[in-house]
Amino acid sequence: MQFILIVLPVFLIFGTGFIGQKLLKLDIKSISTMAIYLMMPFLTFNTFYTNKFNKDYVYMVLFNIVLIIVLILITIIVGKILKADRASLSAMLLGTAFPNMGNFGAPVILFAFGANAFDYAIITMVIQTLLINTIGIFIASFGSEKSTTVKEALLNVLKMPILYGVILGVLFQITHLTIPTSIIEGIRLIGSAAIPTMTLLLGMQLAEIKSQQFEMKYVTSTTMIRMIVSPIVIALLVSFMPVNHMVKNVFILLAAMPIAANTTLLAVQFKTKPNLVAYTTLVTTLISLVSIPIILYFLG
Repeated sequence: MQFILIVLPVFLIFGTGFIGQKLLKLDIKSISTMAIYLMMPFLTFNTFYTNKFNKDYVYMVLFNIVLIIVLILITIIVGKILKADRASLSAMLLGTAFPNMGNFGAPVILFAFGANAFDYAIITMVIQTLLINTIGIFIASFGSEKSTTVKEALLNVLKMPILYGVILGVLFQITHLTIPTSIIEGIRLIGSAAIPTMTLLLGMQLAEIKSQQFEMKYVTSTTMIRMIVSPIVIALLVSFMPVNHMVKNVFILLAAMPIAANTTLLAVQFKTKPNLVAYTTLVTTLISLVSIPIILYFLG
């Protein structure tokens, strides 16, 4: 029962966003812009400024890169077996390669493992955000008539305010620049609003999903890779990583998260079967209400 109680606060938040969007029809884009441009930079700055660098940072980068590579290869193989067309394969890749580490994973980590683990989750989320806005763009463009260039992908990364929060946080830490406690507290307060806001946005985005018929073989295969194969792959990989037990648990739990909500935005932008991506995101999110407590139980 206690494992379910860990997940329920997160579902309460995005459930509020879901119901609120159904009733109020709010402007999702404006709220998303506020969260990304006004809140997330403060959160990432505070995280990278207050956490001392260690070898775990290297393994966080490796964790994200290896996970994406392995999941892409597995998905391509499954896609070939299913004889998926380019658009369907691209939609599957968007679903399997990018777990929701931010507006779902981070708060679950906070409730499950505490503040120290939450910092690891935020750092991992930043790394994954960079990967979504590079690798994710190419995957989305792969299944669309709208193509993108390396230059456009890099420019997209450079436009991310989260990146500059990271750079400034690292710079202030390595140069040992001290910020007054009152200012740090203000930065922390703004940053702390980012995660619940992003979680509300997840519910609001899910509320916009339109009813439509899908080829269930794509939904089923994507769901199985995202919710079952992904955490198993990472559980095997972290067994070889010389990191502490808490970091291993954070990695495994983040790899077991449902599909990242940002992938739906990419699918919409590139017209890569956005309704299929959105529907599979909803399915994996609902399944996680059961799967996450089970994984927490095995993680002890």
